[in-house]
Amino acid sequence: MAAPLPCLTIAGPTASGKSELALEIAERINGDIIGADAFQIYKGMGLLTAQTPENERRGIPHHLVGCIDPTQDFDVATYLKLAREKIIEVRAAGRRPILVGGTGLYIRAVLRGLAEGLPAADPILRAQMESESLEDLVAKLVKLDPAAATSVDLRNPRRVIRALEVCLLTGAPFTSFRAQTTPLSAPVGIWITSSRSELHARIELRAISMLKKGAIDEIANIESELGLTANQAIGVSEIRKFLRGQSTLERVKEELVFKTRQYAKRQESWFSKDNDLVATSKESAIESAQRVMNLPPKPL
Repeated sequence: MAAPLPCLTIAGPTASGKSELALEIAERINGDIIGADAFQIYKGMGLLTAQTPENERRGIPHHLVGCIDPTQDFDVATYLKLAREKIIEVRAAGRRPILVGGTGLYIRAVLRGLAEGLPAADPILRAQMESESLEDLVAKLVKLDPAAATSVDLRNPRRVIRALEVCLLTGAPFTSFRAQTTPLSAPVGIWITSSRSELHARIELRAISMLKKGAIDEIANIESELGLTANQAIGVSEIRKFLRGQSTLERVKEELVFKTRQYAKRQESWFSKDNDLVATSKESAIESAQRVMNLPPKPL
């Protein structure tokens, strides 16, 4: 397992205000933002995945945001390779890397590394699995790797397919490849907390905004078939139903809000167990980040 590359990390559930906070901190500490989001990494889906628009980035460089074609599948091993390269590149330029996102697995990989021996994706095997029902895939996975029943999100086809792929390609349980890691010696970042009511309100406002700004046209303009990963982005299937005349705009908004709230709840559960990050409210986030970075007691 390669040595981890700790850097200031800002994590939290979707719509918690990570992006705005990261910009403010980056301006004060001469930082670059490195995305840690499984869906914001795709180009052509900026509205639906809530990427910070170019004209709102305040001149702060953003890496691993809107850079991968949505027809390509993507996994944590590929992300880790790219993230390591960017962290080293940013440091070499004399700037501070700030890891920002809500995909806990990506953040954990950067902070702690990954187990060795994970195979690359197999396009032929994946195409075969994608033709099967999620129920059948889950049954196969649990038979080959019983521990996956409690450690893999069995409602997420992308995660189930990847876990089953590892089992079939290596002949070993997917969970056996998980790195045996311990928390870092000290926290290296923060995760933003907020009240459930506040977060729910922010999620609804963002859903309304992204639809008004053109998220539906964004998906309509993607002519090629989305890869397995990009296709799992919240809102893709809902918008496609609308475009086929099988749903209404109001229904799209309702489903977008509902599924995003469910996703935020899972993210909160993940980050609440992460000892590498300090829990903080948005109001105290800058002060908390300052302590984590061991900076002098002055404004960032």
